[in-house]
Amino acid sequence: MIRLPLILSALIATAALHAVPASANPSILFDVATGRVIESDDPFQRWYPASLSKLMTTYVVFRAIQAGEVTFSSPVRISKAASQLPPSKMGYPPGSVLTLDNALKIIMVKSANDVARSIGESVAGSQAAFAARMNAESQRLGMNDSHWVNQHGLHDEQQYTSVHDLAILSEALRHDFPQYSDYFSIEGLLSDGKEVPSHNNLLARYDGADGMKTGYTCPAGFNLVASATRNGRTLMAIVVGGETISARDEEAAGLLSRGFASAPGTGPTIAELKRTATGPNVPVDMTDQLCSKKARAARAKKYKELVAAVKAGKAVMPEAIYSADLPRPRRLVPIQLGGAQGPAAKAMAIADEVADVPIPSWRPDMPVPGLRTVEQGDASMALQ
Repeated sequence: MIRLPLILSALIATAALHAVPASANPSILFDVATGRVIESDDPFQRWYPASLSKLMTTYVVFRAIQAGEVTFSSPVRISKAASQLPPSKMGYPPGSVLTLDNALKIIMVKSANDVARSIGESVAGSQAAFAARMNAESQRLGMNDSHWVNQHGLHDEQQYTSVHDLAILSEALRHDFPQYSDYFSIEGLLSDGKEVPSHNNLLARYDGADGMKTGYTCPAGFNLVASATRNGRTLMAIVVGGETISARDEEAAGLLSRGFASAPGTGPTIAELKRTATGPNVPVDMTDQLCSKKARAARAKKYKELVAAVKAGKAVMPEAIYSADLPRPRRLVPIQLGGAQGPAAKAMAIADEVADVPIPSWRPDMPVPGLRTVEQGDASMALQ
């Protein structure tokens, strides 16, 4: 017997997808092995990344490990500034220390902002210094529509990217560091006896799902980089600007399913995609559409109408592309504080000496603007 909440969830997702044209938000689907794009929609439109920023953070960390600056057992210390960030967060007290390995697992699964900033400070000495590395790596990879000022993705008007750039980044993570791909497929963590589930709902629910990251803020909407592997073929779907969690997940699952149903193509590679739009490329802000009183009221009305329709037998449940229920218990990975036996980054030692004051020569070219106060993080948003 199908439970009523699952029916409503599927109905809401379908309604959200059908309420706007497919071109309403940017997306891209590509084959990871060949880099060939299967389909895309407005891939160069700049967008606020929200917690997808943590993929860039992770790439920079992998590069630092590759260079011998740090190891997976190096310390990440929670700073006072990091502890004061809004959720999603772990809430560790300032001064707490964990391994870089556990910190990476936390930002991929829990999407904890306090841990993400602490990674940047512990590896590069300050948030600004780490952001400079993020920008340098973006330029090296050819991510020309991206700019970074922080590691966590809490909203800043000077932090933006595009699904095209996210495709470049996601492909680089898979190709440059295949040995670390397990970080992106963790279904949940076990912390002090408590289960911390991944925000990526496709993991364990969509056949073959194996990554990568979710993100949400009011300006960004619901974002997702989703990968899946079937019969040795890995596809990557990137969706930004979803109006609900379910709509975002269904759109990504739909892209992946269409890709797997098609034969490997000969379309352009990610690098060969051509821009079609002209004029200023200004990031889209979805705050009014998602988080205004008017928008919330409209979702609440739609929800009540759906409840009434289902109870009256007038609504038919659409077929979901991925399973709403977990087919099995999540595979949990244990994490804990402590255990940092590896070398600390030199920048971390320098930062200690100057009492957490950033080194001016390491600051990015652009100043760090103040954070804008809006709903942030990957906290669940009621489907109203």
